[in-house]
Amino acid sequence: MSPALQTHNLVKRFGGIVATNDVSLRVETGARHALIGPNGAGKTTLVNLLTGVLTPSEGRVELAGTDITRLPAHQRARRGLMRTFQINQLFAQLTPLETVSLVIAQREGAGGRWWQAIDRNAVWRNEALALLDQLHLGDVADLATAELPYGKRRLLEIAVALAGRPSVLLLDEPMAGVPTSESREILQTLAELPANVTVLLIEHDMNLVFRFATQVSVLVNGALFAQGEPDAIAADERVRNVYLGQAHE
Repeated sequence: MSPALQTHNLVKRFGGIVATNDVSLRVETGARHALIGPNGAGKTTLVNLLTGVLTPSEGRVELAGTDITRLPAHQRARRGLMRTFQINQLFAQLTPLETVSLVIAQREGAGGRWWQAIDRNAVWRNEALALLDQLHLGDVADLATAELPYGKRRLLEIAVALAGRPSVLLLDEPMAGVPTSESREILQTLAELPANVTVLLIEHDMNLVFRFATQVSVLVNGALFAQGEPDAIAADERVRNVYLGQAHE
């Protein structure tokens, strides 16, 4: 079986700078896979290559065995590759119900009539409400997004991604900026993500990484530095040295 997401010798150059250096990453179907690395390791560049925001200088990207290297971001999303962002991309004046309904309407080819997902289409409305309940957002479904605590907005981003029915979900630092008091719901939500959705988590919070992931890849200076199960990565002295800022070979 083809992996859910795979790169082959992926390279991205910006002038004379090599931001992604010969990365061959394999994310198995149904995996809980974490991508970690120190600041400046190239994680954001790699995610942008995976999602079509950037075009690689060399190499290719495959989704379920199909080459998507030259597909734009929106076509990758239609094929099931969805992402969240470090900084939320939500519409502040829409409610969670309106936001999720909009995504469902777009998924069903009715983006130009998105309000009908709420006013006229009971199936879409019920799907949106069920998804909001699943992500602990049912009690704030009708509040403006601008009024939500930051942790709830992060949960709404995940709800938006899931509304697109992804096969692969890229979570780009879902805990970024979330107060400790609000983090428990996000941890619970990540634990409850559907088993049939492959997850690639990009995260600095090592407690989250080692609680969530079954596989970990370490990126350093744009290249894959180490890969393996969480216990093996945690015990790898080279990885520990990187995070301590010590010199490594």
